[in-house]
Amino acid sequence: MGKLTKNENDLTFVEIRLGSVNLEGNLFVPKNPVGIVLFAHGSGSGRMSPRNRFVARELNQKGIATLLFDLLTLDEEEVDMHTAHLRFDISLLSDRLVETTNWLLKNSKISNLNIGYFGASTGAAAALVAASEKHDVVKAVVSRGGRPDLAGSSLGLVKCPTLLIVGGYDDVVIDLNKEAMAKMSSEKKLVIIPEATHLFEEHGKLEEVAKYACDWFVKYLGESK
Repeated sequence: MGKLTKNENDLTFVEIRLGSVNLEGNLFVPKNPVGIVLFAHGSGSGRMSPRNRFVARELNQKGIATLLFDLLTLDEEEVDMHTAHLRFDISLLSDRLVETTNWLLKNSKISNLNIGYFGASTGAAAALVAASEKHDVVKAVVSRGGRPDLAGSSLGLVKCPTLLIVGGYDDVVIDLNKEAMAKMSSEKKLVIIPEATHLFEEHGKLEEVAKYACDWFVKYLGESK
């Protein structure tokens, strides 16, 4: 399965072995968790993203387990820093997310939990493609400043409730999210955070993102399997 190591913050470092590829992640499981959310990072980001780590901590406070992991290996990240092409390889990213979900389902300690995906930027597209493939186990998706349009034909195959969160100043991404929503037949909702830019760096805006995400996941992951 891979290596699991505790650190001083009660996070478990996990080495996710997917065939010949090893991915690194941080797993946090609160007491009596109501579900688990896997984070799909995009656009050159990873498990150390301060924004996603903030959202993860808020989810933990609500009793939701989280797995933040790097979709790319260290070597791949180095290549992507120069070419920026792997972060847009939605097929690769979604395959990694599907495989990591399968890895998670083999972990007997948390395999009984309802699963959600939180995707940011291009990771949102990967989350939606993976959700369309794992529709039997993925119960909810949340996108933050995402590019769901890059999920293409998979949008119509998504079955779980999906929340799209976009900054009010992020005009182009708002339009792309609206176009993606029009292609989705599942329950869906678009939330536009007023006076927020793409990264929600303005005071209090990331807190709003976290609140919407927490409410969405608590609602849909808390349901019985």
